Amino acid sequence: MPNTKKSRQAARRERVAAMRAQQKRAERRRNLITIGAIVAVAAVIIGGVAWYAASRGSTASSSAEVIPPGVTGTTTVQAAAHQVPNTSGIPGVVEYVTTGWPTASRNGPAAEALAHDHVTGPVIYSVTPPVGGPHNATWMNCGIYDQPVPSERAVHNLEHGAIWITYQPSLPPSEVSHLRAFVHKQTMITPAEGAASRYMDLTPYPGLPWPIVISSWGFQLKVSSPADPRLQQFANRFRASPTYTPEYGSACTGGVGTPLRA
Repeated sequence: MPNTKKSRQAARRERVAAMRAQQKRAERRRNLITIGAIVAVAAVIIGGVAWYAASRGSTASSSAEVIPPGVTGTTTVQAAAHQVPNTSGIPGVVEYVTTGWPTASRNGPAAEALAHDHVTGPVIYSVTPPVGGPHNATWMNCGIYDQPVPSERAVHNLEHGAIWITYQPSLPPSEVSHLRAFVHKQTMITPAEGAASRYMDLTPYPGLPWPIVISSWGFQLKVSSPADPRLQQFANRFRASPTYTPEYGSACTGGVGTPLRA
């Protein structure tokens, strides 16, 4: 009888030991599966973060914008810019006196032409946005900027043949994107000086009296929509034009500032 009891106890211990061993194996498998899942998730997260950082870094390096620096010094007040009848053939264009500088009288017919003086300080322009007049001696690199730029530098670009498209900061993003696409589709122009450029500036302009205004030296057009066909007509007529550009062949690169896109 004692031997039978001992046999039953031994068998029970073996069953308990086997069950515990089975439980440990199952627990070990669960732990391995959990650890594997954690490692996989961590790899996905780390990979995603690395990809995002790399893509952001690539974007930043390719489109790192630098707004042209402002100007300081004595303020210049521009004399009133005088309008003349529109001879451009584009409906709605406002034209200002530009002839006679500096050959005839250094201030145009009846002292009314837009001046070309270089000044160091801010300029209070008589037209918003300006279409010419005194400006800083250092121009800005042509392109797209998503922040306002110093008018004194943008006006110098106009003198070199650039077209300046300004828009109200409240303009819907979809319309701003339309304007950016418009700039980007313009052909590159290689000047006598400097590198190739589209000779286009696009910037927001606080206080703009119209949704969108496109300007060249001495000419300006106000439009309500980026789809207005007159925008392209204006660019075709005045952009880097040997007829209308005061300093035709001058560069639109080699200045200050870094645009989002050239």
